[in-house]
Amino acid sequence: MFKPLKAFTKYTFVLIIAVNCWLSNAQEGFFLKDDVGEKINFQLISNLIIIPIEINNVTLSFILDTGVSNPILFNLTERDSLDLKNTKSFYLHGLGGDGKIEALKSSHNKFRIGDAVSINQDLFVVFDETINFTPRLGISVNGIIGYDVFKNYVVEINYNSKYIRLYNPNRYKPKTSKKWKAIPITIHSKKPYLDAKVIISENEKLVKLLIDTGSSDALWLFEDKKTGLAPYKDLFFTDYLGKGLSGSVYGKRSKVKNFEISDFNLKNVNVAFPDSTSINVAKVYKERKGSLGGSILKRFNLFFDYTNEKLYLKKNSFFRESFTYNNSGIVIEHNGVRFVKEQIRVPNKGNYNRNNNNSQAVQIDFSINYIMSLQPAYKIVEIRPSSNAYAVGLKKGDVLININGKPVHDYELAGINKILHGKTGKSIRLKIERKGVELFFKFKLDDAFKINEPSN
Repeated sequence: MFKPLKAFTKYTFVLIIAVNCWLSNAQEGFFLKDDVGEKINFQLISNLIIIPIEINNVTLSFILDTGVSNPILFNLTERDSLDLKNTKSFYLHGLGGDGKIEALKSSHNKFRIGDAVSINQDLFVVFDETINFTPRLGISVNGIIGYDVFKNYVVEINYNSKYIRLYNPNRYKPKTSKKWKAIPITIHSKKPYLDAKVIISENEKLVKLLIDTGSSDALWLFEDKKTGLAPYKDLFFTDYLGKGLSGSVYGKRSKVKNFEISDFNLKNVNVAFPDSTSINVAKVYKERKGSLGGSILKRFNLFFDYTNEKLYLKKNSFFRESFTYNNSGIVIEHNGVRFVKEQIRVPNKGNYNRNNNNSQAVQIDFSINYIMSLQPAYKIVEIRPSSNAYAVGLKKGDVLININGKPVHDYELAGINKILHGKTGKSIRLKIERKGVELFFKFKLDDAFKINEPSN
């Protein structure tokens, strides 16, 4: 049994995944018996693809992330008993400046994804408890995987029907329908890049972007005022973007007037400009100008062909969805469970009254009782200082009890986030618990781009 390793520095992933792993050992990759693999159903949570992967006969949940070079395993529990092979210490680097973390590199592991099997798979294992996607996503996630899935196959990602499928690249026949477009991609250091166009103010800019299925955002751009890659005038606000090796990552959120891939155009697209100190590792590839994330990618059904450096895409039913921001300024996280007192109606024993109008009918009297049950708990982990929520006194660490009069445990995390991404001006009523005291707050969802004082 492996003991937790002492991390070199704090390293927390949240919905942004941009990890570089350096290794030179060749890997055999996955073997698929047939030309076409079976469908592998996935969950789409916060624009991220969560797939089941079997490792050494144990099934775990992984984020499918084109932005990572090698599989990384974390958030293991005592139930996840893995027989890890040939381990040695290693270091991983990622977002957050100069941060790095010690990990185990394990080789010769058996992976199974659907009916594709790899019997000589390298794997990095991190035992830092702070690396945990589960609280932010609301479901258990044990790791991330990217290049090893894509390198030997054409990979179909169907966001509409929520499945992926693997194809033998030598037998794959590209889509011929006019609805499908083929665009070139570049594979650099095991990661895919494409060229796109953005219009921020008036001038069109050509940008090379990492295709990053492991990012829940729409678009990231590296700020460069000399080339015009910067937020337009006052159309931006400073916000929390996620976490990396050195802790939280902040930056500017804004909009681009137009985003173009091939013949597809999207208007008023969300964009984030991360602080330069947080993206040193991400800028190793000098031609890279940013990332293309899940909020845009989910608007297409895709075929990735790394072998021939092609991406086939067709817009789907998500294409016309508007791009929204978290107008509450609150970031919510699943925080274990809490005891909740709930009402139940139970029949009174021996109190059954026969209805006078119908001798066969019986009226049963009920009484109200209470039970204590364990329910999901949600807490505030980030709050934007310029938001109305902050102005009325909400704080980090506040535990939500109900939202708009409804108990929060009646929602999944995605349902709460949908409310917090509502339209500007909508009233939000929160009942929270702070240090054992219940408090009530009311505020309106604000327009983060306006410089006006927050309004209650």
